[in-house]
Order: sequence, then C-alpha cells, then structure tokens
Amino acid sequence: MAKKTVRDLEVRGKTVLVRVDFNVPMEEGKITDDNRIRQAIPTIETLLEKEGKVVLFSHLGRVKEEADKEGKSLAPVAEKLSEHLNKPVKFVPHTRGEELESAIASMQVGDILMFENTRFEDVDGKKESKNDKELGKYWASLGDVFVNDAFGTAHRNHASNVGIATHMDEVAAGLLLEKEIKFIGGAVDNPERPFVAILGGLKVSDKIGVIEHLLKKADTVLIGGGMSYTFMKAQGLEVGTSVVEDDKLDLAKRLLEKAEGKLFLPVDFRVAKEFKNDAESRIADFDDIKSDEMGLDIGPKTLEKYSDILQNATTVVWNGPVGVFEFSNFAKGTEGILEVLTSLKDTTTILGGGDSAAAAISMGYEDKVTHISTGGGASLEYLEGKSLPGIECVDEIK
Repeated sequence: MAKKTVRDLEVRGKTVLVRVDFNVPMEEGKITDDNRIRQAIPTIETLLEKEGKVVLFSHLGRVKEEADKEGKSLAPVAEKLSEHLNKPVKFVPHTRGEELESAIASMQVGDILMFENTRFEDVDGKKESKNDKELGKYWASLGDVFVNDAFGTAHRNHASNVGIATHMDEVAAGLLLEKEIKFIGGAVDNPERPFVAILGGLKVSDKIGVIEHLLKKADTVLIGGGMSYTFMKAQGLEVGTSVVEDDKLDLAKRLLEKAEGKLFLPVDFRVAKEFKNDAESRIADFDDIKSDEMGLDIGPKTLEKYSDILQNATTVVWNGPVGVFEFSNFAKGTEGILEVLTSLKDTTTILGGGDSAAAAISMGYEDKVTHISTGGGASLEYLEGKSLPGIECVDEIK
C-alpha cells in the first residue's frame, strides 16, 4: 500500500511536528553545503500553504558527551533556513522544557519554530539514539500531527522518528521522503527495464548486501572504485598497491560466481605510484598494473564499455564513485559516468547518496539527474531491500 504524505493531511490550525534531516557539514560555525536544508523546503512550504504551525527538529553530528555539543547547535541552520524561506524561523535552544513548550503554545498559523539538536539528548543515556520511550512520548505531546521527512535517518529506530510516531494518531511522509520511496524503493522493487546498477566506493564489505540484492534485481551491475581491486585480486590479477580487502577475496569469488555474467569489472585504470593529485600517472589495462602502482580511477576503455551498456538502460541506480573524485586528475571516470547519465533519453537516473551524491553536486550535475538521495547509510540499506523503521512508521493510505 502507498504511504500517507503531507498532501493527504488536514493541518489547518494544527501544530505539525516535522523530523527533517539538517545534518549539514559545518566549519567554524558556517554551513558549507546547504543541500539538505533546501531539499526540505517543499514540505515546509506545503504545510504553510495548508495553514499549519510547523515545528522542525533534526540531529547534527554525533554527540556522546557534553563536550561534543560544541559547534553542533542548530542555530545556524535555523538562520540559513530563514534566509531561504524569506521568513522568520524561531529557534529554541532546548530539546525539552518550559521554554520550548511555551514557544510552541504561542505559535500562530504560518509560524515556523526549530528546536535544538535531538542528539543532545544522547549525552545522558543515549535517549534519542536508543529510542527512549518517555522522550518519544514527550516530543509527541508537543504537536498534533507528525511528518517524517528525514530519509537520512530512516534506517534508524530513534526517538525522533519511530518514538514519536508510536504516540501519534496521524503520521505522514514529507515530500522528500516520498521521493526517496518512489525512486530508490521503486527502482529496487519494481524497476523499468533494462535496470543497470553502478556500484563504486572503497570496500566490497561496505556493500555486500547491496551487491547480493542487486544481482537478483538488476539486469547488469557495473563495478568501479576501490572495490574493483578486491574482485581483481580474487581472480589472481596483479593490483599492485591498490586498496584491497584481503579478508574478502573468497567473498569476491563467490559474488563473481553468483553473478553469472551480469557483473562487469573495469578493463583499464589510471594508475600512479603515489596517492596524491599531482602524482605521475598512466593508463594500464586490467592485467598490466605494476607491483608498485595503485589504481585511482577507471580508464577510457572502461568508460566507453560502461557507456555502451548504459545507452540501453531505462533505470540506472548509482552508489559510489568509480575513482578518487576528490583529486581532479583522477575524477575523469566519475565525471564521465555523470556525463553519460545526463545524456540518456527517457531514462530514470538515481544517485544513492553519500560520495556519489557529493560528486554530482560538486561537479555541477545536481539538476541533471532524476534524483539524488539525501541518505548515505539509509540509501545503502534501502538498496539492500531492507525495511527502514523511519518509513515503516509512516501510516498507510487506507
């Protein structure tokens, strides 16, 4: 059944609690990437149009002890959101208590309030992260309706998502969460074919479940990034000083056998003797990497081969860059894949969060693909076919 969304809610005059994902990168109190803030705006604006009172809350970073609170306040986030909305956002620097309760009680229709980092509750017994029953019940008591729009924590059973939902009569998905369900969930559960998955990143171990699940679901799986070298070494090939998980060689062999020809590895690489951007490099075929060289990007033959496969795709899901994209001299493979994806006609292109999303945004492709996920770990678990607590707690449409 379909999940209830903010479109299905009647919130006029009601206080709507909205769990957003404002876990944005910050340096010296300044937000360096406000993508997650911007992604939440459609949900907020919809609730305002429906004449609700909007109470926002999020985590920011990890907080285990009092000292960890330094630099983790959501105050700068409230300020940035206010700039985007061109509307005041009242910030309450507490996660509970009389000041917060009074501020919410005094809200008028169209008002927006944000309260402090939910992870501040983890200082005393991990109440947020361990879904403390009383904390979830307390937060639920502050509003009339709950909207979960935080896909980035949808794989977590926390007080600020599942805990609140347990004590609310009406729980809906925000528009961002709805997009994640539609694109990532839809791609895995019922993809339009041919369905091609591209998996990159550093380690096979990080994506064992994803690889196994997508081998069942996808028509073709293209491998890139650091995990390539574990697969290659498992076949007896020389990979030099490339990153390899030696304890996963047997697993890599089994995955190759299980793939039955639908898993493709790079056929050439850009290699260097040093891990730095200005290192002298060359293009080496898969069987020509020297013992003192490391692979840092896919090569042009691989890009051409993968491009040919992608031309016929109707659905593409990509998780993980195919090279060290942070180094401009070894970003050609990742950017090349992005160029191919954005040139495809009538193809749904989905980037599954994390570094692949960061690469697309930093390279200027943010608006040229169908969907970029805002979740890292959540995207991986969803791609594995797992049920996510933050989605399961949302009401079904009856």
